[in-house]
Amino acid sequence: MMKRILTFTCLLAAAWAGRGQSYEMAFAIDRMQQPMLYVAQHYRDQFIVLDSTRPEKDGRYVFKGRRQWERGIYTLLDSSRKKALTDFTIDGSQKFTIAGDSTLSAGSIKVKGSEANSRMFEYIARNNEARVRARQMEKDKKSSDAAVREQAQADLDALSKEMVAYEASMIERYGKYRFFELQRMFSGPAVPDDERNKAVYYRTHYWDGIDLSDHSLMYTPDLFNKMNYYFFGVLYHADADTICRYADSVLQRVEGDTAMMRYFMDFIMPRYYRSTKNIGWDQVWCYLVRHYYMAGKCGFASKGELSNKRQTCEFLEKSLIGAPGIELLMADTNQSENSADWISSHRFPQKYVILWFWDPDCHHCKEQTATLITLYDSLSAAGNRPFEVYAVGYESDVAKWKKYVKDHRLPFVNVGGPNVNVDYQEAYNVHGAPTMIILNADRQIIMNKTLPTASILPFLEQYEKRHPEQADRPPSRWQQLPNARYR
Repeated sequence: MMKRILTFTCLLAAAWAGRGQSYEMAFAIDRMQQPMLYVAQHYRDQFIVLDSTRPEKDGRYVFKGRRQWERGIYTLLDSSRKKALTDFTIDGSQKFTIAGDSTLSAGSIKVKGSEANSRMFEYIARNNEARVRARQMEKDKKSSDAAVREQAQADLDALSKEMVAYEASMIERYGKYRFFELQRMFSGPAVPDDERNKAVYYRTHYWDGIDLSDHSLMYTPDLFNKMNYYFFGVLYHADADTICRYADSVLQRVEGDTAMMRYFMDFIMPRYYRSTKNIGWDQVWCYLVRHYYMAGKCGFASKGELSNKRQTCEFLEKSLIGAPGIELLMADTNQSENSADWISSHRFPQKYVILWFWDPDCHHCKEQTATLITLYDSLSAAGNRPFEVYAVGYESDVAKWKKYVKDHRLPFVNVGGPNVNVDYQEAYNVHGAPTMIILNADRQIIMNKTLPTASILPFLEQYEKRHPEQADRPPSRWQQLPNARYR
């Protein structure tokens, strides 16, 4: 009986010990005078604080207690909880000391009690040293001396081979540690030398070898950096259709995984939605809403969020590139209340129409309106103006708008006031002034961002190169329809 009780007690003690091993992680940092330091975990571009400590009498910061830490990469934060002092790893040993100077540069750090940390900082220091050498070689490549340039390129090639071999050696020797597992996993695709389209190959194979079913990756800086660079680096200059296609290639891999889908979506969606400069990003946002949120693939989204995204998507889709432009009928400066006198935004003989929503009280509006006048008049004088400007006065004070038009002799088709067939703010997603929309001959939206005046003609030239069917086409029906009171 006593033996059975002792056995049970031993098993209970073993189970309790397994729940939380003791840990003691000390940081001895020269001249560190923070009132508190924190251990945190990465989550996208934020931190999740897991532990805190105050300085000991000897100046060290010691985190200790009972806990079984997940093996992975962690961050030491300063007292603000915002500034990362250094990353470190918990892998195997939970009792170690990391010492370094006030810079906490990898080369200054000494580790006791954790080979995983020793090798990690050794690896980082070697890479930092190589980057310093490479920067000097890049400077030498710009030398006026041809021999110096040639030697710099040879040195760069040799350094690259040296570091590739070093990385492979470290991963081979210490691949059991999580840090080096991540180096192997996130090293990126090797593009074959004989690959004809290296950019396409790179983005097609970008996620090869990365197990996105591994949720621990969400708590590493590596996955965030990989995701961020993919969407806003590799795909940054791609057109909307290309971005959507490559977004699918990674998001389809995490379908059914609510946590990982949220990890991606909560980061990329606001950035595509808020962009005011990147052409086509609103189209990407709407695509993701339609194909993921509305398709039931984002189980983390509440009913309220889904409803808001659907409504916003329906609103934005009216002014996406490729959407048909809604015809506006508005009164000119005569402010006739007879709709038969209202001027159409579509019925002009010119191939293109620039819808220009502006405000006479807006400084930027006035500046660009002045440059538009110069371009408009010069092209009109030369007899080769390919567009009409349908200038909508974005001002409730009609008298002020009319006075500005008259005083500054705006040569455009000037419309404004309350007499209009539809709400143009809703029709074209106009949130403020200035806003520029460009329509093609079929009065389809081809640009929904405000271009600098100097970029308008180059944009139209590029548009016709990408769409040669638009270059020498016959006039559309819109170009042939009469327009009320148009000159």
